Amino acid sequence: MNGSPAPAAPATPPKKDHGRAGRDLPAAITSAVVLVAAIVLSLVFWKTAFMVIVAIAVVVAIWELHRGFSVKGINLPEQPLMVGGVVMVVVAYFWGAPALVTATAVAALVTMLWLLRRGIDGYVMNSTAAVFSLIYVPFLGSFVALLLAEGEGPNGGGLNDPGVQGIITFIAITVASDTGGYVAGVLFGKHPMAPVISPKKSWEGFAGSAVFCLVTGWALVVYLLDGDWWVGLLLGAIAVVMATLGDLCESVMKRDLGIKDMSNVIPGHGGLMDRLDSLLATVAPIWLVLHYLVFS
Repeated sequence: MNGSPAPAAPATPPKKDHGRAGRDLPAAITSAVVLVAAIVLSLVFWKTAFMVIVAIAVVVAIWELHRGFSVKGINLPEQPLMVGGVVMVVVAYFWGAPALVTATAVAALVTMLWLLRRGIDGYVMNSTAAVFSLIYVPFLGSFVALLLAEGEGPNGGGLNDPGVQGIITFIAITVASDTGGYVAGVLFGKHPMAPVISPKKSWEGFAGSAVFCLVTGWALVVYLLDGDWWVGLLLGAIAVVMATLGDLCESVMKRDLGIKDMSNVIPGHGGLMDRLDSLLATVAPIWLVLHYLVFS
């Protein structure tokens, strides 16, 4: 009928406010439990299985970077980056640091040659972003493989294996940084550390990260790795600085790209890169300290 009012458009549901927590905590906790369970089971029963998780993480992270960079018109060559990244992780695990360096150089050159197929336009921009991505994700991620290979290498396993203990230490101390910063920031955060880059990151949160990292580093090095107490404190101090820098660097990337999260593949957490930022930043110095001051 002509006099009948048009049907009202369905109302858009309001965006759920998660308060100062800034995330859906039940979903975040569930996701974290599933991820931790997968990591623990692989390390306990067959540590080489953990490398499958690392390889999958590299592939997903490259996909997220491709997705994020496309917002600015940067077109990453996913195929050579994914294949090269997995190869880098594998050779680092089985043949060590020299093989990793060689694999990284070859992967970078192959990726640059791959981009020649697209022609001249955008070559410098895309190849630069591709090499950056290769270093940022698979190269840094390959230090996880170097750390896991400590002890008896691929033949080891179980909680008594130095490589497994190193991975546990690396993950625990990085999580301690994120957890300490999150708790202290939510409860006491008043003074922003970098308001333009990350408004929710505060100096109080950084202090919480420092306390958690120092205590965790000391406890794990002394009681799990049977190392010197000062190495644990050194590890904690390095981890809190590097984890904070890693988080800030990824925040800068997202702000430059104009996106909130790299993706939504992990419920309650956003993208995988949103969780890997601190881990990628801490793993290389943690491997260095443990390799020369604990495992040698």
